[in-house]
Amino acid sequence: MKAISAEAPEATSERYGTRIVHQDANARVVAFRLLPGQEVPAHRSGSTVILSVVSGRGTFRGEEGEQILGTGGAVAYAPGELHSVHASEEGLHFLAIIAPSPR
Repeated sequence: MKAISAEAPEATSERYGTRIVHQDANARVVAFRLLPGQEVPAHRSGSTVILSVVSGRGTFRGEEGEQILGTGGAVAYAPGELHSVHASEEGLHFLAIIAPSPR
């Protein structure tokens, strides 16, 4: 067993914060912290991506629409699905579980 820290990484007004908290061949877990109004631009991953909100609130967009999620909410994206995240006025801290781990 390996404990995974859900502590929010540092973010600046120029860039949201990220920190890899786990990685092996099967999965990568990345902690994100977005300040109010920051966005992770639309992108694709070759893996399944599950995003789980630790605290705050944000808009999670995918090819089939968007969801506004708060603490405890989660969303899953299929491999290759275009997705983005936008933090609300309270900011956003979430974990991304990416499986299998990107190479």
